Formats: sequence, C-alpha cells, structure tokens
Amino acid sequence: MLKQQSNSIIFRRLNAFKRNKRAVVSLVLFSIIFLISLIAEILANDKPLLIKYKGEFYFPIVKSYSDKMFGGDFPTEADYKDSYIRQNINKHGYMIFPPLPYSYNSIDYTLERPTPSSPDSKHWLGTDDEGRDILSRIIYGIRLSVIFAFLLTATSSVIGIIAGAIQGYFGGKTDLIMQRVLEIWEALPQLFILIIIASIFIPSFWGLLFIMICFGWMQLTGIVRAEFLRTKNFEFVKAARALGVSNQRIIFRHILPNAVVATMTFVPFILSEAIVALTALDFLGLGLPPEYPSLGDLVRQGKDNLQAPWIGISAFFVLASILTLLIFIGEGIRDAFDTRKNQ
Repeated sequence: MLKQQSNSIIFRRLNAFKRNKRAVVSLVLFSIIFLISLIAEILANDKPLLIKYKGEFYFPIVKSYSDKMFGGDFPTEADYKDSYIRQNINKHGYMIFPPLPYSYNSIDYTLERPTPSSPDSKHWLGTDDEGRDILSRIIYGIRLSVIFAFLLTATSSVIGIIAGAIQGYFGGKTDLIMQRVLEIWEALPQLFILIIIASIFIPSFWGLLFIMICFGWMQLTGIVRAEFLRTKNFEFVKAARALGVSNQRIIFRHILPNAVVATMTFVPFILSEAIVALTALDFLGLGLPPEYPSLGDLVRQGKDNLQAPWIGISAFFVLASILTLLIFIGEGIRDAFDTRKNQ
C-alpha cells in the first residue's frame, strides 16, 4: 500500500513536470549540450580519429604514437599537422580528422591575420588572442564547467544535508553550537581567502573544488534543519522512538526522505550558481590554471579584446543559454514538488 502511494506521488510529480513545456524543452536542450561536450575529443581535436598507415590502423585520440612510426625522425609524439607527416601518411594510407581539427589548446600557426582573428571557414567563431579556436574551447569549457558544478553541487549538498539533519534532529546544545559555527564560517571572506591561496600556489581542479566545497556546503543546511525541527515532533517519529528504533534509522529512513524533497527544488539553482562562481573566479584569475579550457578565461579575453566582439558575444551567449536552461529546469522541478499545483 505504501509502495503504491509512493509510486503515485512520483507519477504525479513527473506529470506536473511534463506539463511545464518550457522546463521539458530546457531539460532536453541542456542534456543535448552536455552530451555533446562529453564527446569533445571526437568533435574537436588536433589529432586524427583514425589513421590507416601501411595496412595498420592507429587511433591517436586514444594512444600516443611517435614521429618515427610514421616515417619521421624524432622519438617524440607525432605532429599530425606537419606537412611531411601528413604527406607520408596519405601516401601509404589515410587519416580521418574530427569536424573541428583543433583542440582547446591548439594554436593555429597558419593564420594569415593577426590574432584574435574573426570567424571564417576554418574557425567558425574565430580565434582568441593566442590563436586558439573559440568553438573548441567552448565545447571543452562547457564540459569542464558542468562537471565541476555537478561535483560541487552534489558534494556540498550531501555535507549540508547531513549537517542540517544533525542540527534539526538532536537540537539543544548540538544545534546551538553548530549554528554558531555556521555563523562564523559564513562570515569568513571567501574571496580574500582565495586571493591568499592563489598567491601561494595555483589551485588545481580538485584543489579549487575542495576550497569551494568548504564554503558552499551551507546552502541547504538551514532548509534541512527547519524540516527536521518540524518533522521530528510528528507522531510517526515519536512512535519509532517508542519502539526503540535507532536515531540513525529514524534520520535516514523516516525524516530525511521528506527533507530531501524540500531541497530538490534548489539543486538546479545551486548548480547554476556553481557555474557562475567558477566563471567569475577564472575571470578574476583566481580559479583554474591557464591550461584549462575555462569559460571564465573566454569572458576575460572578451573584456581585454573589445576590438574582437565575437569573443565576448560567444562567451555571453553560451553562459546565458546554459544558465537560462538551468533556471527553467529548476522552475519545473519547483512546480512539480509544489503540493498546491500538484494535486
């Protein structure tokens, strides 16, 4: 009976989400964009997808091959843009390049115009001030930003939910002490701390993720705490205590599922905030190292190269589109979990 009721609630929420056509379309578009970014190496790469050379097949995007293997003189990795290597491979076989023969860090040394160069048949969105293809950097940058935001949102949400559950369930001194700690931690100047850390060493992907988790886990704590304070006085919780059910089981089996429902509506908005935060830090030079394909670095280049408006327009359009889609998805999830609209 309880299982049927739970399934009925899930179906009602799914139907409520499907009725929001804007949210459904946004979810489809965001999923397509993210899936495209996941195969960035296949779509945009300065290495061939496949080489057939003297009857043998090679896959440079999976494995590195030396210059000597294709008739060169050096033991280092082959440069597939080198005219001699290209001629030698085409003489004894063929090679297939991706639709965009540029990776996010590929510098086009054959440009006939000074960088940043405007869009043309070779570079559909132009190049940045270092001669790198903007479209390739956008594809890789979307993947980096979304994965970073997913990891940050998931990890910080789990920590915040657990902290809020402990506060709300046990209450008393536990709640009082943790609330004071939260107030002190929230008052710490995150930007100044990042400036200090960036001046000491350049944060890596995981290092920056750890730093942002340390300051971002408190977003859901207050919501979960309030939900636990409300729910722990319900009759089914009192009955579970009277039957000798452990606190851990009551928290994770009886109260937490109800609290998670209240937090689900905030997840897409937290995800969009994480993308904005990473972009802002990269724009200020406090985020990822320069070798990463960052959207924030593209925004910075747009600011520094106002004579090349295609850079700023591309960065603005990509960020605005992704954030708009996430906001629409969040609105759809919020309406799906709204009991007043989901009857």
